[in-house]
Amino acid sequence: MNIDLTGKVAVVTGGGGVLGGSIARSLVENGVRVAVLDIRREELERRVAELSSCGEVMGWRCNVLEKDSLEETRENILAVWGGIDFLINAAGGNLPGATLAEDQTVFDMDIADFNRVIDLNLNGTVYPCLIFGKAMAERGCGSIINITSMACFSAITRVPGYSTAKNGVSIFTQWLAMEMAMKFSEKIRVNALAPGFFIGDQNRAVLIHPDGSYTERSKKVLARTPMKRFGDIRELNGMVHFLCSDHASFITGAIIPIDGGFSSFSGV
Repeated sequence: MNIDLTGKVAVVTGGGGVLGGSIARSLVENGVRVAVLDIRREELERRVAELSSCGEVMGWRCNVLEKDSLEETRENILAVWGGIDFLINAAGGNLPGATLAEDQTVFDMDIADFNRVIDLNLNGTVYPCLIFGKAMAERGCGSIINITSMACFSAITRVPGYSTAKNGVSIFTQWLAMEMAMKFSEKIRVNALAPGFFIGDQNRAVLIHPDGSYTERSKKVLARTPMKRFGDIRELNGMVHFLCSDHASFITGAIIPIDGGFSSFSGV
């Protein structure tokens, strides 16, 4: 199966981060013109400089929680490239106050941090979908890919804020898929990836000891993962390419786990 995305235009939110950066690189290397969005100027500039040698890429400093910022960015991208074919919502994250230590209960959770995590992960996906999705609705085609979590399939301890937000992303993905197909065009598809466990900057401390050995949480994760390993962040990229392509023309509203079998394994 040949996937040719050459000349298409993709918007990647959170493109200065590990996940968004990996997806942006994979798209640029395959001939896609990529608009990298991030609120952090230093990370944004570093990512654009890194990818410029690989293909056509531009960066815009943008706040995914501000409608005006998103609309201005959309108009800038349209002015430069004339259209938007793909939107990958990789902006997100967690905060310490919305993550419970092993000796804490939910009643110890910081409500302000909980609200910020909900805002960033849920609204930080919803708002770009509305702003950039409108450009797709006007053209009658496009592919939106959101990022959910293993917490959408079963409860995961210690991350109530992140889990709640990502479950919201899942149902919004399905709702928007329905809305786009029924009211605008069957050629506008909305799907989500549910990554399994990948070791990154945000979760390294809870999965890896300073000496490099696995924590008890890591051991529990691997015991539930049939492949018995953590994922490589690049292992998400193939599905991104597929969902952007015409090969996925009858796939919308899907939440696709990329998890080494974690979500399908009962543990017995």
